[in-house]
Amino acid sequence: MNEQNPIQNIEQKTKEISQNRSDLKKKKEIKEKFENKKILDVLKILSPGTAIRTALNDILRTKMGALIAVEKEGLLNVIEGGFKINCKFTSQKLVELAKMDGAIILSEDLRKILYANILLTPDTKIQTKETGTRHKAAERTAKQIGTIVIAVSERKNKIMLYFKNENHFLEETSEILRRASETLQILEKQKDVFDDLFSHLNVLEITNLTTMDDVCNVLQTLEIIRRISENVKKDLVELGKGGIIVSMRLKELTKGLNKERESILKDYFNQKYSKIDEILRSMNFDFLIETSNVLRVLFGELHDNSISSKGTRILNKTNLLPKDIKILSKNFKTLDDIFNLDKESLKPLFKNEGFIDSLLDEIKKLKEKILMGKKI
Repeated sequence: MNEQNPIQNIEQKTKEISQNRSDLKKKKEIKEKFENKKILDVLKILSPGTAIRTALNDILRTKMGALIAVEKEGLLNVIEGGFKINCKFTSQKLVELAKMDGAIILSEDLRKILYANILLTPDTKIQTKETGTRHKAAERTAKQIGTIVIAVSERKNKIMLYFKNENHFLEETSEILRRASETLQILEKQKDVFDDLFSHLNVLEITNLTTMDDVCNVLQTLEIIRRISENVKKDLVELGKGGIIVSMRLKELTKGLNKERESILKDYFNQKYSKIDEILRSMNFDFLIETSNVLRVLFGELHDNSISSKGTRILNKTNLLPKDIKILSKNFKTLDDIFNLDKESLKPLFKNEGFIDSLLDEIKKLKEKILMGKKI
């Protein structure tokens, strides 16, 4: 027998230690990723086109039931019986194993089928709204272990996802597409409303006729658009690759709106803009759709009053450099002050007369463009 020399032994042991460390690091990363997961992250994993969703749809189509849990620390304490599989995951294998009674256990990375024909025995004291044995076991296991559990019901013909304390009905792609399309139509109407309000606000700002109500109307509409967009994004997660067209339209409708929202908040609320943004996001929807409520909360006023913009948003529509806009905003309190500047007012700030002429020309052109109703 050929024996390895001491150097070869050391190299072999070093490789083994390195491999073990690498394996432990990967397991730790998977565990941390799993702990930080939210239900939307899980929906991405189960979106149409993925191998596991294909298997779930096949199980449903063949009128079978199934109970599938994902491995997590503590899960082995709530399982009984069954047998070890430990094979590579494929949708075909999952469908075949679903023909047997009991639950199927998948690895944390969903790359392996670990066990089949398992009985899940979570704590029966854990509250559940489900009625069927399979769904009760699924919800209780998800809550107790904090893992992903999927229940396919042959009787109700539906797939239910349970994750930690949440549950979600996995709908057919066609149904999600229909709902997303309807929501997009509502979003398009709100975008038209916003465009009109926004153009009107531009005119009001340069003519110094803006009121608190005008600002609230724009911010209110932007918040409604944001919430509708969030609903479409949730549908997009479930649609996976099937939602490309919806995703493109959503991006088209909402392009630049977050930037405009932030600019408006900064112009009217200065350093408090982040707090005001949070207040808008936390408003109950029924409360939000009443402009008088928004006016009272944002400005602390019951009556509509005049208000002046700081002007940074409008000035950013010119070809002026950010540093020059900053100088103007610092030295003049409102947009009206800036739009009524003359050469003499600017000489103490900018020594170059050619630049001053150019600046005044930029402001004049922007004002004309807004008054003509052109998009800026």
